[in-house]
Amino acid sequence: MIDIKSSSNKALLVHIEKFPIDVNNSKEEFQDLVRSANIHILDTIFFTKKNKNIGIRYYIGKGEAEEIASEIKKSGAKLVIFNTDLSPSQERNLELLFSARVLDRTGLILDIFSQRAFSHEGKLQVELAQLNYISTRLVRGWSHLERQKGGIGLRGPGETQLETDRRLLRARIKTIQKRLLKVGNQRSLSRNQRLKKSVPRISIVGYTNAGKSTLFNLLTDMNTLSEDKLFATLDPIHRKLELEFKKNAIVSDTVGFIRELPHHLIESFKSTLSEVAESNLLLHVIDLSDDNFSAYIEEVNSVLKNIGAEEIPKILVFNKIDQNYNPDNFSHLQKDSFCYISAKTSYGVDNLRKMISEKLFEDYMLFTINLKPEQNNIRAAIYKNCNVVSETFTKLGRCEIKFRASQSYAKYLRKKGFLSRNIQKKLKNSQEIYKTG
Repeated sequence: MIDIKSSSNKALLVHIEKFPIDVNNSKEEFQDLVRSANIHILDTIFFTKKNKNIGIRYYIGKGEAEEIASEIKKSGAKLVIFNTDLSPSQERNLELLFSARVLDRTGLILDIFSQRAFSHEGKLQVELAQLNYISTRLVRGWSHLERQKGGIGLRGPGETQLETDRRLLRARIKTIQKRLLKVGNQRSLSRNQRLKKSVPRISIVGYTNAGKSTLFNLLTDMNTLSEDKLFATLDPIHRKLELEFKKNAIVSDTVGFIRELPHHLIESFKSTLSEVAESNLLLHVIDLSDDNFSAYIEEVNSVLKNIGAEEIPKILVFNKIDQNYNPDNFSHLQKDSFCYISAKTSYGVDNLRKMISEKLFEDYMLFTINLKPEQNNIRAAIYKNCNVVSETFTKLGRCEIKFRASQSYAKYLRKKGFLSRNIQKKLKNSQEIYKTG
């Protein structure tokens, strides 16, 4: 697979800024990615690309490529990392010129993912993404071997090593896809069980290194991995979250998003990202200490749209307020529910918990029913599936329960005969429906 360590853990970075300057394409993020891969940075070379034309041979100009080659000789670097995506031929040409290993941005992200994957599913997803990535780059590894030729005296040995490798690669991809499909079916069964129990599902999303895992630990009293590194969390983690009305939800810590997330990476992680797409609520964590956070919000929204999760209710959680707070910078973004917190100091987390309950139950409607003593099973079901506001008992043993319930559960009670059949007309005009048992 992609193995940076076989080349060296010291690298020369090539940062190419496209003109006009793209605020998303920051050198700080590029350097953070490299450090997250446990690579030591020898030096960083900066270029500004003033036109949209991309060099066919080297991506950059020949003079710029020779300038990098000169720096490689001086530093002795065995690895060169570009902050942009290179075609297989460009990568190969640069390696021949540099006499050093060349890695582009997608290859770097895949290497980080391979270091972060611990679960069986995570490892399969990363391997699938890596295989899709290197499938077009196999020619580099076998360029010295004999090619199959036609004609007398020019016949090759049959199937070349490159063709054999491609065939084995396709077979391995199919095997991994079948395994991931099986894991996805198991995950779907777990989701269906939670749906039957009416357990709300919450996903914590956001740009990488925004503080999602720290917030997850704070909400669930857990101690999962939380590092100041990009993609510190790769495998999704699910834990119970206690809400108001003695209710629980399942909250998930997910992989962080990043600009121009490779398409095949999204495809490989589709079963994991489906957890986000099927959530009842999203907590979009935003790092206020990063000057580019407005652009990162748009990047996250783009990925959410890509996986079909853009319509899910969400709360914008502006994190790290202890490091930066200027309301004027993001007042235009406050179209969604929002709050300010510091996951590090716990500031604002209690308010966030309250907002989560309000958001999850905002579509619940208020009902009041009277039950006979022998209908205690219905009373228990209401306590289990609804939010009980109050309960009073009469001298005759009847109880009056005031509760909030989803419309789907109200339909269930109507079907069982505990709510009037004409309540559907009343739902539009009233938030409170009475039924005498």
